[in-house]
Amino acid sequence: MNILILQGSPRANGNTAWMAEEYRKAAEAAGHKVTLVDVAHKKIAGCMACEYCHGKGNGACIQKDDMQTLYPLLAEAEVLVLAAPIYYFTLSAQIQAPIQRIYNMQKPPMLKKMALLASSYSPNVYDGAIGEYQGIRNYWGVEDTGVVTAKIDEQKTDATKAKIVALVAKL
Repeated sequence: MNILILQGSPRANGNTAWMAEEYRKAAEAAGHKVTLVDVAHKKIAGCMACEYCHGKGNGACIQKDDMQTLYPLLAEAEVLVLAAPIYYFTLSAQIQAPIQRIYNMQKPPMLKKMALLASSYSPNVYDGAIGEYQGIRNYWGVEDTGVVTAKIDEQKTDATKAKIVALVAKL
């Protein structure tokens, strides 16, 4: 399958980046084509709700920023993995912007499955992020391959790696 991982942590070598990298390695080892994009270090603005994309733009966003490099990847993705740290009970702003900008596509056309990887220093802070992920996934009508969370004592552990590998096995 063609997998796109959007990694939304500004910490390049942090816990979320590690989770995304472990997913990438497991998926490639299983024979999948994987593209991992560090969206946290791209210049991507949030949706302006201008509706240009659904009018004069014929599906194209009026904003011309680094999101332009993601649209072709999203158009080909069969699996979308969102990897984000939890900041104040929700997904980081760095991943929110590209999620919002997918609005012009309505849904990535080839998408069949999704997964969520989330890390935090605290336990019991994932409900908002998981709710948002499930809402998007339900709206798009795609299969949930699962959610892996990792609080401080679960980060960069063999147990968390095994949970990530198990997500890949569901593909």
